[in-house]
Amino acid sequence: MNILVTNDDGIYAEGIRVLCESLKTIADVTVVAPDSERSAVGHAITLSDPLRVKKVNRGGKFFGYATTGTPADCVKLAIRALLKKRPDLVVSGINLGPNVGYSVLYSGTVSGATEGAILGIPSFAISLATFQKPDYRAAAGFAKKLVRIIEGHKTLPHGTLLNVNVPAVNKKRIKGVRVVRQSRVAIEERFDKRVDTRKRVYYWLTGEEIEADGQEDADIETIRKNYITITPIHCDMTDYQFLEELKSWV
Repeated sequence: MNILVTNDDGIYAEGIRVLCESLKTIADVTVVAPDSERSAVGHAITLSDPLRVKKVNRGGKFFGYATTGTPADCVKLAIRALLKKRPDLVVSGINLGPNVGYSVLYSGTVSGATEGAILGIPSFAISLATFQKPDYRAAAGFAKKLVRIIEGHKTLPHGTLLNVNVPAVNKKRIKGVRVVRQSRVAIEERFDKRVDTRKRVYYWLTGEEIEADGQEDADIETIRKNYITITPIHCDMTDYQFLEELKSWV
């Protein structure tokens, strides 16, 4: 099996290194990832600048290709230009921090997998639900397990990817895996007002996830209970429930 791996934390991030170590025990892995962090870039692609590529070594060995683009750029470039053979699977991660609720719209990690799905390749994004002292081993182990599951079922529906979030606890404390829907909440945002050395005002966006949303069948509450969550996401953003009603408006 040939797997393309990308992320939004950059090719030098620890999460992608641990992920690749795990996946290389069962597949041939090619890494094409941003040359530095591209968090929260969403599904942006680069049109006005060239995409530059360089080979990167880690631990004295060839690790992968670093690009000046976004995660979506990385997947496009890999499949359209860099790889001699179309990958069987695209895996994006392991992201530092959860990708849940409406934050999936901003996530570069999720968008890396989304690009794979758009191009007709089974894809999933995987994130670790913490920003402090991450231990990626449990997430990497589950990523390998999920690869085997997808391989056994041969494919995913065209345009559908899987968004996976792993609780940041010891592997023994993970209660299991649940397939759930996306929470309908956004990050609780605020802007810190600051003043630079020239007395000019600027603003810095900060925010944290809402502490609780009460949605027992959705990703945030399920992760808090120490379950790995899997949410199928599709690229067709049409609101079919509202579609017919909207027709009557016009």
